[in-house]
Amino acid sequence: MHETGMCDEIVRAVLLRAEGRRVAAVRVRAAVTGHAVDPAVVDQGFRVAAAGTAAEDAQLELVAAPPTMSCHDCGARTPAAGALVLVACPRCGGVDVEVVGDTGVVVESITYQSDVLTSEVP
Repeated sequence: MHETGMCDEIVRAVLLRAEGRRVAAVRVRAAVTGHAVDPAVVDQGFRVAAAGTAAEDAQLELVAAPPTMSCHDCGARTPAAGALVLVACPRCGGVDVEVVGDTGVVVESITYQSDVLTSEVP
């Protein structure tokens, strides 16, 4: 997933839930297949997407956890941290593999500043 689009969607989801409250912190879990999520890039993208909003000064906590790949040939379960694991099992070389478990991005928690309301409408 492209980090810029991901950050835009994170901010959109946060603002919808914030309902005008100032956001102090956001915790996000990202389980993305094929490439590692760079926390610095996501933080920068979040800052750009949140500029001028109720989430502008929020601290972003990113928990990057690659999903798991399961091999149907040998039964190995491997973190899908790189694109190669999506093609072949690192243990046996088998190509009958699939992603198991959660994938995508989830806003796990939002912390608000002390009930300060803004006039922003998401």
